[in-house]
Amino acid sequence: MSNSETTYLLIDGENIDATLGMSVLNRRPHPEERPRWDRILTYAEDIFGRDTRALFFLNATSGQLPISFVQALIAMDYRPVPLAGVGSEKVVDIGIQQTLEALNERGPAHVLLASHDGDFIPQVADLLRNGSRVGVVCFREFLNVELAALSEEGLEIFDLESQVNAFQVALPRVRIIPLADFDPTEFI
Repeated sequence: MSNSETTYLLIDGENIDATLGMSVLNRRPHPEERPRWDRILTYAEDIFGRDTRALFFLNATSGQLPISFVQALIAMDYRPVPLAGVGSEKVVDIGIQQTLEALNERGPAHVLLASHDGDFIPQVADLLRNGSRVGVVCFREFLNVELAALSEEGLEIFDLESQVNAFQVALPRVRIIPLADFDPTEFI
């Protein structure tokens, strides 16, 4: 399939998990509080209206893979991308950067990135300049400010909880609510 027929969903699982744990919950998430990766894949297919190739990047520098998690990803039609590096090398970020660059070289693409990380700004900006449709799935309030600023260039931002519906439980988030979306019954 060409770039024009496929949506590429790139998951920075480390970043999503770290943001959920450190910034939203202030502790390690319980299993029922983790994102439902199948819902994110379904959302990508729905929002972009095309076949989706879902890549889940994993840090395998330790030489170990979380086999049950990898098997669950495969069962949900994700393709695990276990990367190994040297020392404290940010293998997941580098792998995603290289993938974004490769997609850009092939021409306009449909890309949905699940991350809050500013490390992808140059690649996302290049894709947008190339005429690609690019979205980020995240907790909006924790998205890198410079990455969020690319919305002026066409970057679409989708909230993991309120738009993607990636969670089975309500999260204890304090976030800015557009007045048009405000439901006072949630507070009384």
